Amino acid sequence: MIACWWWLFFKKKRPKATTFPTPWRSILSKKVAFYMELSAGEKVRFEESVLLFLDKVRITGIDTDLNDTDKLLVAASAVIPLFGFPGWRYRNLREVLLYDGPFNQDYETEQGKARNILGMVGSGSMNHMMILSKPALHQGFDQQRSHHNVGIHEFVHLLDKADGATDGHPEALLPQPYLTPWLKLMHREIAAIKAGRSDINVYGSTNEAEFFSVVSEYFFQQPERLEKNHPALFNMLEKIFRQDLA
Repeated sequence: MIACWWWLFFKKKRPKATTFPTPWRSILSKKVAFYMELSAGEKVRFEESVLLFLDKVRITGIDTDLNDTDKLLVAASAVIPLFGFPGWRYRNLREVLLYDGPFNQDYETEQGKARNILGMVGSGSMNHMMILSKPALHQGFDQQRSHHNVGIHEFVHLLDKADGATDGHPEALLPQPYLTPWLKLMHREIAAIKAGRSDINVYGSTNEAEFFSVVSEYFFQQPERLEKNHPALFNMLEKIFRQDLA
């Protein structure tokens, strides 16, 4: 099973020798707080990871035009959760579709239909695809003090899915000795949400998979607040993502 995870994520070759465009660097500096907090050397590695992602994953607008900012925010959403794993990439993703707004389970966006989905990892005929609402993607990065970021949320689902099940048990990321403590902590935190004793988004109590993605948004968007309000959860997420955000 470990070999399977390695195949899903690992890439031996480095990105093509491409200069990161200065305007793109300006966009990241303005829009992506995670990037702004990195050291000079880490920013270079982040930029290389963005180039690699954009070289391997197609980004397509559905009834909406795309610009460099749209594509960079998708790439940043992908790079942030994997930044603690240099050399890894998403082998289980070929294309990201950006819709002009929310959609439903049938991927419909027409007025008059129920549309309340902002992001989804595709399955069935949409396997190896991800669908995101473009306005929601931008909102996640524009509102840096919010716990919410739909791009990060969906890419964490994709990482969770790497072991064959989207279940909130990130076996591809978390060392075996921490799996049982993670499950106990997750159940305790979900119970607190349901009891109204938590500032974690109530959507995180839907199931274990949604809890993992919801608290990951919180971790990357507001690490200081998460560390203050949920220190055990913060420490566990540092282990899962191999990142020191303190």
